[in-house]
Amino acid sequence: MRVIPLRHNPKGYTANAYLVLGDWNALQDVNTLVDVGTDGYVLDEIATASTGVGKRPVERVILTHSHFDHRGGLAKVVEKYTPEVLALTPGEGVTRVLKGNEIVKMGDKECYILPCPVHSADSLLILETDQGILFSGDTPIMARGSAGEYPEIFLQILERLSRSGIKTIYPGHGKPLDENVQGCLDYSLSILKREKK
Repeated sequence: MRVIPLRHNPKGYTANAYLVLGDWNALQDVNTLVDVGTDGYVLDEIATASTGVGKRPVERVILTHSHFDHRGGLAKVVEKYTPEVLALTPGEGVTRVLKGNEIVKMGDKECYILPCPVHSADSLLILETDQGILFSGDTPIMARGSAGEYPEIFLQILERLSRSGIKTIYPGHGKPLDENVQGCLDYSLSILKREKK
């Protein structure tokens, strides 16, 4: 699996978008876009990426949640590439509503879809365990002691993530986290466990 963080429009507020490809661009790989940003700005960069001969550059889109900064540019992506669009809730452009706790192919890897209603009711996480990759959307993986109560499901999910050997977290905003990931997960878990006592 290769993950390409796509540049976004410096003139507007938007979320990160990631193009996920297989290591060898094989025909059976599923070129996947995780979130699309607000305005279609990512289309030019996708058009120049090496996504495989005879393949659509974007065959699938997975939305981490329905906020505008993550899905506002969806219509432009759909118009250009006609991908399958997956999300936890129905909405304009969504072609498949995920049930959660299912496996979806991205690039050349099977990934787990984990509903995580912390940032929003329809937020999801995408976990790939072979390479230890997590797409977190806007879910606050770094829990803060002053952040108040978290739903019970978040504690359960963090416990699962802490056992998954995650090496890189690709968030909805900011740079990927690839240092001391286990320490960050363990710290968040300790915060939530302390708050639950």
